[in-house]
Amino acid sequence: MKQVRSKPTIHFWVLYPLNTAPSQRFRMELFEPVLRENNIPYRLLHFFDARTWEVLYEKGNYWRKFFGVLNGFLKRIAHLFISNKADYVFILREATPTGPPVFEWLLSKVFRKKIIYDFDDAIWLPGGEKISWFKKWMKATWKIKYIIRWAYKVSAGNDFLSEYAKQFNSSVIVLPTGVDTERGHNLMREHKSNGRIVVGWTGSHTTLHNLDEIKDLIPELKKEIEFDFLIISNKKPDWNFDFIFKPWNAKTEIEDLLQMHIGLMPLKKGPWFEGKCGFKLIQYLACGIPAVASPVGVNSKIIIHNENGFIANDKTEWAMYIKLLINDAGLRTQMGAAGRRQIEENYSLNGLTHPFLSLFS
Repeated sequence: MKQVRSKPTIHFWVLYPLNTAPSQRFRMELFEPVLRENNIPYRLLHFFDARTWEVLYEKGNYWRKFFGVLNGFLKRIAHLFISNKADYVFILREATPTGPPVFEWLLSKVFRKKIIYDFDDAIWLPGGEKISWFKKWMKATWKIKYIIRWAYKVSAGNDFLSEYAKQFNSSVIVLPTGVDTERGHNLMREHKSNGRIVVGWTGSHTTLHNLDEIKDLIPELKKEIEFDFLIISNKKPDWNFDFIFKPWNAKTEIEDLLQMHIGLMPLKKGPWFEGKCGFKLIQYLACGIPAVASPVGVNSKIIIHNENGFIANDKTEWAMYIKLLINDAGLRTQMGAAGRRQIEENYSLNGLTHPFLSLFS
């Protein structure tokens, strides 16, 4: 009698509550429909609870944050025993937001679990944002190479991250961050020749500092040509010129993005920024929004210059390309359609499903 092979059980160790953090939403939660459709048993095990998440990046509430982190560590101890029943433990970025890789070591060496390790930033380096030496010390960025070494398989967001991981593990695949072009990012921006143009940027507070690359350019351009500048983020920048700010909201994310006619992704230079996976560009292009970006990391791979957007090498080019797109609705329509095709072919859930499932074999 032929033995039926059972489906593997997967436990996902993530840091944040459901539908909150971009990396988690599009590198793990994106695949939940795939898991359900394939009848694969899985469970999400979160470090932070919703109450702690509400104040995590706000000033003050130190005791609430302290007890929230303490509670997270206590939950992780329980998760060790819960995950003893899993075939695979998928760890996104790190098991805990601070401290050495104790739980990763226990899972691998004591509980003998097959760890799937996924990361989408150069998190072995001190971050691109300005943080205190104490926070850098607490982050224990040195631990990443050990987690990679202990992993059964590694999923990296781009080639730069993959090359780093291959120094410590031979079983590494590149899995770009993607979107669901059928059920999520399924609406396209219409580019009409009338109406006020909106140039925009979206991202978390940790990436706002990249706007320093073009911060002085925007008010100069607004003196030359009429347009609105929109920022979608969880924190409002302290700028002294006119711009529109929308607090990021998962429920209105696509609706807010579709207010843009042109999307921007400036990036600073350096190894940390080479590790970025270009998710802003992926979102813009999925919505049919042409983009202008810095020539850093995967930006030049996602943006096909002069086809679905522009790569700007200096402020003169930034100004030229932004003005060109503001003035030409036909070009925006053409580039928007090309951008959508790029995402459907290379960064959609349909195309990423097979490599994602291959991690669990």
